[in-house]
Amino acid sequence: MPPSAPPAALPVQAKPRPAPVVPAHGSETRRIDRRAFGARLIVFSFASDLLVVIAMLLLAYWVRFVSPVSVWLKADELVTLNSYVGQIALGATLMMALLINFRTYHPAHLLSFCTIAGSIVKSTTVWILAFMGISLVLKFEPGISRLYTLFGFGLSTVGLLTWRVFFNRYLWQESIARRLRERVLIIGWTKESNRMIQLLSRGSRCPYEIAGAVEPPLGFGEMSPGESVPMLGHYNETRDLIRQHDIDAVLVSDLNLSRNELTDLAIICEKELADFKIVPNCFQILLSGLHLESMNGVPVLGVSHLPLHSAFNQYVKRLTDIIGGGFGMLMAVPILSFFGLLVWLESKGPIFYKQVRVGRDGKLFHILKIRSMRMDSEMNGVGWTVKGDPRVLKVGAFMRKWNIDEIPQFWNVLKGEMSLVGPRPERPELIHDFKEEIPHYNARHSVKPGITGWAQINGLRGDTDLVERIKCDLYYIENWKFLWDFQIMALTFFKRENAC
Repeated sequence: MPPSAPPAALPVQAKPRPAPVVPAHGSETRRIDRRAFGARLIVFSFASDLLVVIAMLLLAYWVRFVSPVSVWLKADELVTLNSYVGQIALGATLMMALLINFRTYHPAHLLSFCTIAGSIVKSTTVWILAFMGISLVLKFEPGISRLYTLFGFGLSTVGLLTWRVFFNRYLWQESIARRLRERVLIIGWTKESNRMIQLLSRGSRCPYEIAGAVEPPLGFGEMSPGESVPMLGHYNETRDLIRQHDIDAVLVSDLNLSRNELTDLAIICEKELADFKIVPNCFQILLSGLHLESMNGVPVLGVSHLPLHSAFNQYVKRLTDIIGGGFGMLMAVPILSFFGLLVWLESKGPIFYKQVRVGRDGKLFHILKIRSMRMDSEMNGVGWTVKGDPRVLKVGAFMRKWNIDEIPQFWNVLKGEMSLVGPRPERPELIHDFKEEIPHYNARHSVKPGITGWAQINGLRGDTDLVERIKCDLYYIENWKFLWDFQIMALTFFKRENAC
């Protein structure tokens, strides 16, 4: 038999060459730098908060068990620091877990001191309750002192807020804040775009920067960006514009784009590592409560959660109202006596004036005021008070200018009919048709009315633009924060525009 042919040589497979590394273009480099810089600041703030919490809990131990104050606190036995290390460690761990839970370390909150301060106050408030509850269940030896817990709560709150004031002053430097802001490109232009510009134009404390606007495929339509917002180009140039202008997020404001155009835009954003967002123009109010939820497994978009829908926030606001209302009533006694006498001398009759107003969920209640007008002021019917109104008493004009006529409403606050801060309650006769004529008017009745409010701070009181007043009320409802109420109360004494 002939010898078998040698087997054919197998082809040698070349090793695959590694794919060339494509260098990141300018916008990607900036985005990487921004996110890395933000991440470093988050880690630094977390580590600093931890050090502050530990220091404050150690200080609370010293105040309770070592300082001269401990003598009159009558400590039953000497509690050494070594025996209290476990309790301090648990307290610090719990505090940091709560700070994380309340989104203190979210990158978008770095420049917002109010948001951070609100998270800190929530965390420390929950901490004092949780820490005492844990101590009752775990039976520490030595036991956790209630006074130590109270000192830890107070010192931690003050310590964290104080340190954050200085940290935010550093972050608000333009050279630092610029590296943290997201640059936003807006596709199209609507009323919501104008409103967004106002909200995002808050200097160094805003985490966003509007880079410019892009003309949509069908043109701008009735509205176009003003001089404050540059027009960067056309929809077809979006990808190049993202690269040229270091865009972090693309925001679609014009929903006249077709489904294919929206899909293509989302794909472009994905390729360029830019966030893709849509302004839901079909929802004209309460956008902060808009979120995705499931109805029997079907994803739906709707409004259901607002800050004051939270039971915790409601309890905090009510506790503030009770404390503030009680303090206000005590302080009001000499003021009411003095101005009540002046009213009676100028216009004989009752000093206090009751008026039916619309409260939360449309419930009617009687609001209390010091009478600032003549007894026959409503003889010809109910109407708005205007500047220079002849019905207003001389002392009444002074009281209205300084909001003194509203002081008796602290009693309404204590009764739970009103809050210290909220939309001002209106008379049912005047607002009967408002819910039909003014868009979203009735949404303001989802919270308790207030003695003062965001609209009043902005000069929208009395005979002023109702639509703008409602916008301010809805903005307050959407964006309520614990510390914002105190800011509004403080500004009430200085912002008296259109008081009449």
